[in-house]
Amino acid sequence: MLFGLRPILEALSAGRTLEKIFLLRGTKNSLVTDISTAAREAGIQVQMVPVEKLDNLTRKNHQGAVAFVSPIDYVPLDNIVSGLFEEGKVPFLLLLDRITDVRNFGAIARTAECLGVQAIVVPSRGAAQINGDALKTSAGALNILPVCREVSLHETVRFLQQSGITVVACTEKAEEAVGSTEIDFTGPVAVLMGSEEDGISPDLLNLADVKLKVPMTGQIQSLNVGVAAGIMLFEVARQRVQQA
Repeated sequence: MLFGLRPILEALSAGRTLEKIFLLRGTKNSLVTDISTAAREAGIQVQMVPVEKLDNLTRKNHQGAVAFVSPIDYVPLDNIVSGLFEEGKVPFLLLLDRITDVRNFGAIARTAECLGVQAIVVPSRGAAQINGDALKTSAGALNILPVCREVSLHETVRFLQQSGITVVACTEKAEEAVGSTEIDFTGPVAVLMGSEEDGISPDLLNLADVKLKVPMTGQIQSLNVGVAAGIMLFEVARQRVQQA
């Protein structure tokens, strides 16, 4: 953690990767304004909270400001995409829409790295905090696999489509099931997974090029998002291994 307005502003100015910033509600001065502006430009979430929230985060003298320093550095998505094409590689990306459980996120990252995903994309707001638990659950995958934090997943999907990448959404609302139809995953592809609570956002789902569901015959008819992601990613990896 970082404490105090000036240390947090200095960290932002130095380009340090911050996960989230909490500021005391009602504080109005130039430092708060500068922090909010710099954080917004960097896609870092800022929350105005009561003093009780800050006191619960730390017993140290926080001076009305607490920030979490990310254990990883985020990478711009456009750098990833352009780099893959320049190197002659076929993009295989994973988009996570509001995955909030830290251990789910870590487990998904581990599976993604094992199956050949080249980068994970998360929204700057409403996503799991990448902390020690996430790193541990990922078995080190988050130290290897690039993570891109984007302000708008809607703009991200459009950017990927304009770059020639097919966006495949995994949703129980799809009519076709994974493996039941001949969908070619050997080309540039980005798999889109939704939140633990309500799946993929409806407006985001509408943008997807392909919608597929995981076939299920049991009574529960519901999978953990980490398991569902593994099934989707395996299908992409399987096709690519066969082609090779």
